[in-house]
Amino acid sequence: MSYASPVPIDLTEFERATPFDGDPDAALAALQDRLARLQTSQIIHRKRSIILFEGWIGSGKKGALRRLVGAWDPTHVRVRNVGGADAADDDRHWLAPFWSGLPAAGDTTIFYRSWYRRIVEERVAGRLDDKRWARACDEVNEFEAQQRDHGTLVAKLFFHVSAERQMANLRERQADPWKRHLLSEEDVAGLGQRERTVDVLHDLFKQTDTRWAPWHVIDGGDAQGGCISALTVIADLFAKAMPAEPPADGDTVVQFPPQQKAS
Repeated sequence: MSYASPVPIDLTEFERATPFDGDPDAALAALQDRLARLQTSQIIHRKRSIILFEGWIGSGKKGALRRLVGAWDPTHVRVRNVGGADAADDDRHWLAPFWSGLPAAGDTTIFYRSWYRRIVEERVAGRLDDKRWARACDEVNEFEAQQRDHGTLVAKLFFHVSAERQMANLRERQADPWKRHLLSEEDVAGLGQRERTVDVLHDLFKQTDTRWAPWHVIDGGDAQGGCISALTVIADLFAKAMPAEPPADGDTVVQFPPQQKAS
């Protein structure tokens, strides 16, 4: 079955790195306040959401993640850091580990990297032929459709930067005596496969940019602008998915005892 996107995503269109036109601190504060109010609706109405943070290393994913999580009640959000293909559990179906991380009613699960990471890495490395690649993409689409059919919002963000901006960001990290220890051999190895990875990503978007779980590409060339764009996408998706009004008063509303009059 084909789920090819009618309008293919071209990552080169997201390399403008345009600085945010306005007060970024004020915009971020307003977005965090909006997100907090939307999460309150989510909790009260017992809605579920899944957010995927995908993208290049050095593209601003973690900065946006900090701002997002900082806006929310932490008891109703969980972040799962997903390892690469080398850390995969081959004793079960490759999507099985993600089922245990799906959110309960009123909660959000954020996958920092996701089920896409393994199949992209294996495709880039040549370990997935055309047939297995197409099957994996179909399985992902069905998995996401199941979540949608269960009433779960699925938000998929891909953070993109140009090769030049990515290298500048990584060199800045490498120069920091603390952050340099957070870079891995896997991160460095991936830099030499960027052209092949872009080709795989374009095909991935074509196969998995569905109407029920579309991709949202974030231009991370400008850190503040990318963060604002990411949080705006999430806030807009939540605004469409979460009821705008509180539920009618009922058994869930706690009644306080009448106040005693002072004698």
